[in-house]
Amino acid sequence: MNSKLCSQNCTITNRNITMDTKALRQKILDLAIHGKLVPQDPNDEPASVLLERIKAEKERLIKEGKIKRSKKSAKTSDTPHYENVPFEVPESWVWCRLDDIVCELKYGTSEKSSSVGKIAVLRMGNITNVGTIDYSNLVYSSNNEDIKLYSLEKDDLLFNRTNSSEWVGKTAIYKKEQPAIYAGYLIRIKPLLISPDYLNTVMNSGYYRDWCYDVKTDAVNQSNINAQKLSQLMIPIPPLKEQERIVAEMDKWISLIDIVKNGKGDLLTVIKQAKSKILDLAIHGKLVPQDPNDEPPIELLKRINPDFTPCDNGHYTFDVPNGWNWCKLNDLCSFLSRGKSPKYSEGDKTYPVFAQKCNLKEGGISLEQARFLDPSTINKWDSKYKLQTGDVLVNSTGTGTVGRTRLFDESYLGKYPFVVPDSHVAVVRTYEEINSEYVFAYMSSQLIQQYIEDNLAGSTNQKELYIGVLENLYFPFPPINEQQRIVQKIEELFSVLDNIQNALEV
Repeated sequence: MNSKLCSQNCTITNRNITMDTKALRQKILDLAIHGKLVPQDPNDEPASVLLERIKAEKERLIKEGKIKRSKKSAKTSDTPHYENVPFEVPESWVWCRLDDIVCELKYGTSEKSSSVGKIAVLRMGNITNVGTIDYSNLVYSSNNEDIKLYSLEKDDLLFNRTNSSEWVGKTAIYKKEQPAIYAGYLIRIKPLLISPDYLNTVMNSGYYRDWCYDVKTDAVNQSNINAQKLSQLMIPIPPLKEQERIVAEMDKWISLIDIVKNGKGDLLTVIKQAKSKILDLAIHGKLVPQDPNDEPPIELLKRINPDFTPCDNGHYTFDVPNGWNWCKLNDLCSFLSRGKSPKYSEGDKTYPVFAQKCNLKEGGISLEQARFLDPSTINKWDSKYKLQTGDVLVNSTGTGTVGRTRLFDESYLGKYPFVVPDSHVAVVRTYEEINSEYVFAYMSSQLIQQYIEDNLAGSTNQKELYIGVLENLYFPFPPINEQQRIVQKIEELFSVLDNIQNALEV
């Protein structure tokens, strides 16, 4: 894929790398709260059931006098249905207000702190801009009444109600790193029966930051969001098991981003992992949103082949969006074949032959090491064997190289009139109506690379990929417009990572 430089996201000077890790972090947060970071599991208890359990638990705590009933809370057990939700979420999710899922929104102490005392007092400056607590620059309190009223418990969320317009609403989780109370510019949020880490994920997302900007009130040099407004924040709630999966996946991604940010570890490995995850999201339909106005892919498939019959969607190992169709790779191809065994020229270097080594180990394509056809045999090669822009080339033999996949562009020809593949390279040429870059992305994914690895034939020293394995490869086929959006998003994200990799090679 021909990635384009993305200067607004990455600046490089020799080996000094400045990357917009905030933008990458926000993208992961955005995928998480839209239900696109981890797959849904039909066996999970629906979020609507979780909400009923939360309501029952709140009623119990109210009756026992442990919490007070919110002025806005309803006594009914009916699950609320909200119109005009901020965005669509998976079927097993529900929207609710923050007030529905917490048992407390409480302002902190207004007492003055000092440089010494019995217990630390967390202030707005201790809440970072990335949803964590910074324990440097602490102040302290010795007020026993405040210690009783405002002592924090593990998994309490702290909300910064007053700050600049950019950072009002900062939120972080208290993990009981050390005993602490909290100051009056903060609000304590106590989640009830949901993952506090998931709630913190929502409250550090771009959606949430936009909400803060919309509801804040402004005074001189300060903005404010009170508890009443905070209670009305709309929260997308997944099943509890999915909340846990989201948090685990978020931890992996944030760790990778932090490695890049701090310049630690093997960045090349991190880049490879990030690209693999991007492709995985793409082929599962989780990288870009679906558009109900897109032409159904079945219409395109039937234009290509009027006799096309879609595959049974229930047969496959992962779910795809409702607007996609499963098919076989062969259904998409005007030409799908391995090359032929050529007769090589001893001296003439006019007509190159594309071999395995032309698919470079480090990425890309090069004809510098190609051998050349005997000119007398040119007429024996049908024109369909001449490589075209958009051809996906797959190494079909050779331990360590089989399965290596590259996308051909006629710019690789340079001075040569054409190039043909030898018998160790398979050509996947889709119909013109299909986005070949999307096909390339799918076949480059770890899922398909593993599929190829699992279906090789031959001995240990000479593995071989039969063309039938590619022909029968199941293919998740999105609408053509979505294919284009996916390719565009992959190029956008890959360009950032490629810039970093290029800097490392200086």
